Amino acid sequence: MSFRLKYIIKSIIIASCIMMLFAACKSSGSKTQLLEYEGKFPDESAENMTITVSDSARTSFIVTTPMLNRYNSDDTSYVDCPEGISIISFNDYGRRQAIITAGYACQINNNLFKATDNVVIFDLANGDSVITDEVIWDQRRRVIYSTKSVKQVKRDGSVNYGDGFDADERFTRYTIIHPHGEMVGYDF
Repeated sequence: MSFRLKYIIKSIIIASCIMMLFAACKSSGSKTQLLEYEGKFPDESAENMTITVSDSARTSFIVTTPMLNRYNSDDTSYVDCPEGISIISFNDYGRRQAIITAGYACQINNNLFKATDNVVIFDLANGDSVITDEVIWDQRRRVIYSTKSVKQVKRDGSVNYGDGFDADERFTRYTIIHPHGEMVGYDF
């Protein structure tokens, strides 16, 4: 092979690599636009995230979200899940206790998290569902609660309403605040 032919082949390969590099950068730039949320760009972002939370080698929660963003500034750090969240809680025996889904979730401060946008909690142990617009998880106190209107759908199909609820963080016990609606006598 002549020197000139080797030079031409080498030039074509280098030009191809440079074109692929620019194409990759352009694709990466469009990805950055997808991660923008309400005019802010996250410092860190992850797609299709699954987080397993354990205590003493026992799974307590499995959290999944299509997108998790972390925003950092000098005075605060903020985490949100703009495309929704799903949380599975486990009881002390390692069995799934409840599934919580929401259209949006965010960190309010270091210990408080908020889920909004069609929040549904399905109690797997007894078949009840609680539906509300907002749920707060207080990690420090290990409770979840809502001060918004709630709708409880019992396993037997009866429906109760309330002005909120209080529960332990795994949703093994919960109380509807000011319940009203269809109540079966043995529920008292």
